[in-house]
Amino acid sequence: MSEKRRKRHSPDQIVRKLRDADAMLNAGKETAAVLQALEVSESTLDRWRKQYGGMKSEEAVRLKKLEDENKRLKQLVADLSLDNQMLKHLQEGNW
Repeated sequence: MSEKRRKRHSPDQIVRKLRDADAMLNAGKETAAVLQALEVSESTLDRWRKQYGGMKSEEAVRLKKLEDENKRLKQLVADLSLDNQMLKHLQEGNW
């Protein structure tokens, strides 16, 4: 039995697939046929709709960049907080 490799979709591809899915569903295709044509599961399509629904591809790309920057900044704050806590501990002489 062969396993399918998991694909990563760019925000632009996600928006395009959502647009295609809506077009196929409005044309009267069944949900199962749409999912098979897009090669995604129903839960993936629902998650994409929740996150990217109604966006244009440029907006989705911008959102992804902002999420990546936010993640990087949170990591920096965590590192600085840990450094600060360590310096306070050393200053107290409790080592």
